[in-house]
Amino acid sequence: MFLLAVAVYFLLACLLSWLVLFPAGRELLMSTLERAGLRWRRRFAAMAQRQENGALELQRSGRAQLAEWGAFLRRHYLLCGAGLALVCLPPLVALLVGSKPSLRGFEASTREINPQVAGLLEGEQLVPPPALPPLAFTTAEVQLARPMIASASRDWAMLDKAYAQRLLMAFRIMKERHGYEMALLEGYRSPERQNTLAALGPGVTNAAAFQSWHQYGLAADCAFVRDGKLVISEQDPWAMRGYELYGEVAESLGMTWGGRWKMRDFGHTELRVAGVMKR
Repeated sequence: MFLLAVAVYFLLACLLSWLVLFPAGRELLMSTLERAGLRWRRRFAAMAQRQENGALELQRSGRAQLAEWGAFLRRHYLLCGAGLALVCLPPLVALLVGSKPSLRGFEASTREINPQVAGLLEGEQLVPPPALPPLAFTTAEVQLARPMIASASRDWAMLDKAYAQRLLMAFRIMKERHGYEMALLEGYRSPERQNTLAALGPGVTNAAAFQSWHQYGLAADCAFVRDGKLVISEQDPWAMRGYELYGEVAESLGMTWGGRWKMRDFGHTELRVAGVMKR
């Protein structure tokens, strides 16, 4: 390997010396490079000419094809119009007479709204219950069940007014009829927070920004209060029974309950308003 390198170096040194010392060598090198450049220019020119000819041929062919189609349409315009109508009419009719599409991925509630409770919503304006102390949302049990819940918004004023009244009515019914005191865990959720929670994985949420009703003030996560402490875990039989009752009450008020979803969210309710969420 060393000898080969020495031989190559020697040949290069001889070639360089020849070019430097002998004008004939320089002339030979320049003429060789000039002939090579000329050959390459001719090749490139020939390739460009072929491409130009191909483009012109393709253009002529396309114009001829369009002319043939135009002549066909002119000769058979009635047949073509009938075919176009047959293709367009069925989806147009289905679009006009069909019902509005619903959100996918959720089970629709079939429960009827309780007319008496619905009447109450049109009259008395309910007020939010006293807020729990911030420390109630920082216990180990709460943080395990609801990651990052301590920094969540619990401002009732940021919720849609109609939804807030339904949710407060659910709180009243749960307390007066079933003996469960309830608390708001999270109401409005910013798009940035929604993306942060989505990054934690499907165990927290499957929805990205603006794919959740939280961003529109039309959803809330709630839990129960027992002896002054939040109870969220579904492993607690008392809490699980409360979630079942809460779902019945929420649906009777026209809300959607997360306990019927494939990825169940027992403390979640939302009020779906047509034309709000774009999907």
